[in-house]
Amino acid sequence: MTPQPATRERQRDADRTKAEILEVAQHEFARHGYAGARVDEIASLMRTTKRMIYYYFGSKEQLYIAVLEKAYAEVRAVERTVDVDHLAPVAAIRTLAELTFDHHDAHREFIKLVAIENIHRAEHIRKSEALANLGTPVLDLIERILAAGTASGEFVAEADAIDVHMMISAFCFFRVANQHTFGALFGRDMTAPEHRAHQRRMIGDMIVGYLRGAASI
Repeated sequence: MTPQPATRERQRDADRTKAEILEVAQHEFARHGYAGARVDEIASLMRTTKRMIYYYFGSKEQLYIAVLEKAYAEVRAVERTVDVDHLAPVAAIRTLAELTFDHHDAHREFIKLVAIENIHRAEHIRKSEALANLGTPVLDLIERILAAGTASGEFVAEADAIDVHMMISAFCFFRVANQHTFGALFGRDMTAPEHRAHQRRMIGDMIVGYLRGAASI
């Protein structure tokens, strides 16, 4: 049976409200952490009620988990744009590295959320069914790139998908997460605009060089 117009409009309103709550909640959790963020403050910023937030998300913890699910889903969506079928292996892995760099550079709150969840030892991520297999697509993507590169003779390093994903994530994450301590210790703002193009190229060069066997030279 086709939903009536009024029903569809209510659903659109509900979806819009939930999206707005998630947006505000993401800012608050990234700014104050899980323990420090307050649902009352999120409700106030939304000009709604705490009861309304609980109606949609059930609890503060479930709201936080929903924020994490949204943040990780956005990363996976970016990764899925890599057209493995029409890119040579070197171009494909470089594209993936650069897209990850771009995403982390543009979504600083994602970095904060991941850091916060690590403080909690991934306690909340482990409770999410949606996140349980969310890492699989990017590993499948990398495996396809590695297989193509090995078959063509371009990649000679013995690397698995998790190794490569870790290398890409480590560079892109560190650059944002450690910008303040690194700047205080070494006098360089890693996220300054004048360094961006060089660093973006660097992560691609690092991954391609590693897969081509630079580490064994």
